[in-house]
Amino acid sequence: MIWSPDTRRWFDQLLHTHDTPVRTAVAYAVGVFFGFSPFLGLHTILGLVVAFAFNLNRVAVLLGVYSNLPWILPAYYTLATMLGATLLGVDVPPGLLKDFREALTDASWGEFRSLVKTLTPLMWSYALGSLVGAASLAAVAYRASLTMIVARRRHASEESHPEDTDK
Repeated sequence: MIWSPDTRRWFDQLLHTHDTPVRTAVAYAVGVFFGFSPFLGLHTILGLVVAFAFNLNRVAVLLGVYSNLPWILPAYYTLATMLGATLLGVDVPPGLLKDFREALTDASWGEFRSLVKTLTPLMWSYALGSLVGAASLAAVAYRASLTMIVARRRHASEESHPEDTDK
């Protein structure tokens, strides 16, 4: 498909892909933060709101948001809740994971209500643990992505402007 200059300019403005390495790394880290935050179901919306508000690279934000894959959600949020419970000094009810598995297996409203009643005391633990986890992962994502972006741009620059090393 051939793009008109106006269409190309519109996409460039919408996606904001011509940022500095630092701003691109920040955009990715923001996405990772929201991807692992306690705001389940609002990850994409919150990431895009922040991306538009701060004029960040939308592609990098979305890549960060979607780095939290469905098969790691249960493990991550379980560990994050346990971390939050430890930080807050909250006791985790014995057999909670067993009850959770049974509620998911039975999938009845009665079991779901029972599970919500069991999990209610852990809501602050969940919120704190996932915020700490999200902030930690965002910091790691920032450093890792900045290193990769700088290295990739340096490599691309060397390929486009090869220097004569024989002299």
